[in-house]
Amino acid sequence: MDGPDHKGLIFTVTKVLYEYHQNIIRNDEYVSPSGYFFMRTEFEGIIDPEIVLNALKESLPKGLRLRLKSDKKKDIVVMVTREHYCVAELLVRYAFDELGANIKAVIGNYNTLRSLVEKFNIPYYHVSHEGLTREQHEEKILSILLRYQPEFVVLAKYMRILSPEFVRHFPEKIVNIHHSFLPAFIGANPYRQAYDRGVKIIGATAHFVNENLDEGPIIAQDVKRVSHRHSATEMAKLGRDIEKSVLSEALKLVFSDRVFISGNRTIIL
Repeated sequence: MDGPDHKGLIFTVTKVLYEYHQNIIRNDEYVSPSGYFFMRTEFEGIIDPEIVLNALKESLPKGLRLRLKSDKKKDIVVMVTREHYCVAELLVRYAFDELGANIKAVIGNYNTLRSLVEKFNIPYYHVSHEGLTREQHEEKILSILLRYQPEFVVLAKYMRILSPEFVRHFPEKIVNIHHSFLPAFIGANPYRQAYDRGVKIIGATAHFVNENLDEGPIIAQDVKRVSHRHSATEMAKLGRDIEKSVLSEALKLVFSDRVFISGNRTIIL
């Protein structure tokens, strides 16, 4: 739930859930300096979701956004290029039931990762960009995505810039891993940029994709210390482990419905 703050919001929600014999497991809330309220409540019990949602809407002030979500796994499609390590991490977590999502398909603009993906009995679609305009290429990808109707699209080192038109099909539903500690070193070759700048830390950022390159709301970040002794190539190798862990952490948050988007920021409860 999120919206303008009012007195008694927590009491009202918990009262309604109590009246419907629900057991509250966890409750988190946050009020921004501007007076905007965010709340996430986990509860368990047998209910009719529509009846409880309507009861909450009738009891709460107008202007609040309410979402009632089950803890079922999310259906996702993963997009890749040629680098294996991020998608491999997701595939292993999926195989051992640690991802919190069902990988319905993987789409790649090269065929490099087909054998890896198919080892996990997941469909792999090779959609080459060669000889096509960006619009033609994205149209082919979109036809596959619409067939699967994923709840989220995960860019696991997909190294092509998506058009604003493509992104609008999945608002706040595309998660990307960027090999840099944003907002520093946007775009291509961030490790080379970091090396040339003489940074003392390198990092990775998982974020939602919007219409501006690498500027969507940030979900998770992490860093590792480096020194002048590290080359750009060595920085890139060190960064791979950070990218894998940051993407996995971000997806864990997203798939468990813990991420609120507020403007170009995220609130994580």
